[in-house]
Amino acid sequence: MRLLKVATCSLNQWAMDFDCNMKNIKESISMSKASGAVIRLGPELEITGYGCEDHFLELDTVNHAWDCLKELLVGDWTDGILCSFGMPIIKGSERYNCQVLCLNREILMIRPKMWLANDGNYRELRWFTGWKQTNEHLEDFLIPSDVAEAVGQTAAPFGYGYIQFLDTAVAAEVCEELFCPTPPHAELSLNGVEVFMNASGSHHQLRKLDLRLRAFVGATHTRGGVYMYSNQQGCDGGRLYYDGCSCVVVNGDVVAQGSQFSLKDVELVVAQIDLDAVSSLRGSISSFQEQSSRKKKVSSISVPYKLCQPLKLQISLSNPLKVR
Repeated sequence: MRLLKVATCSLNQWAMDFDCNMKNIKESISMSKASGAVIRLGPELEITGYGCEDHFLELDTVNHAWDCLKELLVGDWTDGILCSFGMPIIKGSERYNCQVLCLNREILMIRPKMWLANDGNYRELRWFTGWKQTNEHLEDFLIPSDVAEAVGQTAAPFGYGYIQFLDTAVAAEVCEELFCPTPPHAELSLNGVEVFMNASGSHHQLRKLDLRLRAFVGATHTRGGVYMYSNQQGCDGGRLYYDGCSCVVVNGDVVAQGSQFSLKDVELVVAQIDLDAVSSLRGSISSFQEQSSRKKKVSSISVPYKLCQPLKLQISLSNPLKVR
């Protein structure tokens, strides 16, 4: 058995309130570590807050986000735990909505959002550009000089891809990408990715939670996998209410789920998973095996680090829940 403990959270973030946002982020990391989790996922654009609107066009917003990330990397916050942080990043002339994957005080990969939400109440194309490069190799991103000097890292892989650890493969998928006609997780599954981290900023709408849960269940029912979902909660300073309900889905079953209208600033959802169950399901689906044999290769980076732990009789797995 390959036992993996993961934590996802719903955070009450506020647009442009970096001090408050950092307090919530740090608390969620501390709670994740205390629970024994080795992966911590936070909401989309959690460092700045999702609803910054035209403040995303200001250089100060991006610079302050880098200052916050530097603080997280210089401290011991990412020691022994893979953390995904959401923030805006400028590469060249374009602004990207990114997930920054960090471990042991190092940026492992920067994953820009590819398919942006631009309907209903969403206007992401006003502030961000979708990542459209499909190169076989990830690009090098030059980390801002002050951050690079503080963390001792000058560049990080940037683009669409996944992280291959010694015992599993992990990838990020950002909010709207889950609902695309051809979602990234479909291709990533065929490339052997077992754990998906979806950082989201999804506002409340009648029956929208049902739509989300059906998408999570569908994503892992036919392909297998662990789907982690993190959502912001609260009003963020704008006119929308983000309803949290972060969850973890394994092979089509919801095994951990947070509340939908929590008044807490930080709500953590933890799940203990056996990744061998993912391998077993995928091995039992003939069509998955056939399509995997002719997959399009997705870029990846190798990290010589183990996330899983071996079987211990005193450890119990998270069981499927009745979806509510």
